[in-house]
Amino acid sequence: MNRLAGKKIAFLGYGLENQALLTWLKKQKLATTYTILDPHPAPAKLPTKVTWQSGQNYLKNLNSFDVVFRSPGAPLFLPEIKEAAKKGVSITSAMNLFLELAPTKNIIGVTGSKGKGTTASLIAAILKADGRKVFLGGNIGVAPFSFFEKLTAASWIVLELSSFQLEDFRSSPRYSLLTNLFKEHLEPADPNNPNYHKSFASYVEAKLNIARHPENKYFWIPKKLKTKLNSKKINGQFRFFEASNYPSLLAGDFNKENVGAAFALTNYLRVPKKTIKKAVATFQGLPHRLELVAVKKGIAYYDNSFSTTPESTIADLESFPGAVIILGGADKGADFKALAKKVKSQAHFVILLKGTASPRLKKDLLKAGLSAQKIKEAKSMAEAVFFARAAAPTKGVVLLSTACASFGLFKNYKERGDLFQKYVRAQR
Repeated sequence: MNRLAGKKIAFLGYGLENQALLTWLKKQKLATTYTILDPHPAPAKLPTKVTWQSGQNYLKNLNSFDVVFRSPGAPLFLPEIKEAAKKGVSITSAMNLFLELAPTKNIIGVTGSKGKGTTASLIAAILKADGRKVFLGGNIGVAPFSFFEKLTAASWIVLELSSFQLEDFRSSPRYSLLTNLFKEHLEPADPNNPNYHKSFASYVEAKLNIARHPENKYFWIPKKLKTKLNSKKINGQFRFFEASNYPSLLAGDFNKENVGAAFALTNYLRVPKKTIKKAVATFQGLPHRLELVAVKKGIAYYDNSFSTTPESTIADLESFPGAVIILGGADKGADFKALAKKVKSQAHFVILLKGTASPRLKKDLLKAGLSAQKIKEAKSMAEAVFFARAAAPTKGVVLLSTACASFGLFKNYKERGDLFQKYVRAQR
């Protein structure tokens, strides 16, 4: 920590990670200046002795700082960031500092296009069932510096890590796991998080940072990716997992892979199989991840608002063939052709939410041969649920699995899922 003393420190973005880091750093009582660089206005309550630089010129004088802690939403390719790095400014992140300072080496990193939150949470639940002191954080919504002071050398840490957190990683967790790889984050779809990857190759490279550095010892990946990932790009030893048939409350065939991933890693860490099975059997899953909301008049309503890629929605349809499916939303640059074919062959009816991607998705659905009579467009979630209920057959399934980002009609996937659940439960 001495290297930060006397430095001019900036926080690029003031999300959860940087908020927790600033709070922790101030407790260290370093002779340091702190500036927050954020395009949004300062909140009403700001920590003392902290400067806030906002507006269109919030990145002005970035070169004048010694260290900049970047939020995951700030793109590394911004000209101001690239210029500052060239001039010797240390561009890093709260997660980089956390990995450097954590008093324990028992760190597990979980990433993937989908399933990483569920898998990370399940791993944490299994380790807790084994009697270990476990902390879960990262992209799941818990900033690691919020629990830093509770850590000891015996602690276990499970981190859910996004590609935006990983893209500038300088070290890796000891144990790493990749759930899967789909085309994701290739367009700046989120107005609150403008970061994106300019190619699928750069997205994959970012994901592999989880196992690229010397600290990583083992890297679990799906067996089906065995021939597709280059072992020369990682430091850890490859280990493989497959789907598991352990009894589970998690719906959807793809969750069998998440269970298989959690089993493979925790079994290696010498958790008894009976402990793993018991933890899997009682694990409730995360909100908006193929969550059974209610059964109303024989119709089962499932909320997978977290499904923002065609691949994950295809997996949902394979789990629930014949469902009335709610699709559409903001464009992330995905290819909908394979999804359109799956919808044509397996969906009973389509409700299409308003959004920038929806016209292109509708065009692909019609090209795949889906009748225009089987598509109903909705301007709100209330309309979508009303139309879905009317279209669903007796003992049918209504599935919210949009294959698109939520922005436009909704603030985020959570609000989209919450509204779906609200209108489902309001039915008489």
